[in-house]
Amino acid sequence: MTSNIVNLNKARKAKDRADNEKRAEENRAKFGRTKEKRTSDSDEQNRRDALLDGAKIEKSETEPGADP
Repeated sequence: MTSNIVNLNKARKAKDRADNEKRAEENRAKFGRTKEKRTSDSDEQNRRDALLDGAKIEKSETEPGADP
């Protein structure tokens, strides 16, 4: 009826390493993006900005509502 002797310091450190690895894996899934995805998102944002700027209506000085 002898039980195994456990070094609590090593067990604690092993548990901490496992917890840190799990947290790192979650962060990689949550925040990590591939270079291809980043450039694709950037290109899409640039396309949207250009489309929005192209549709912008500027006030002319002859319009009645324009500032003097």
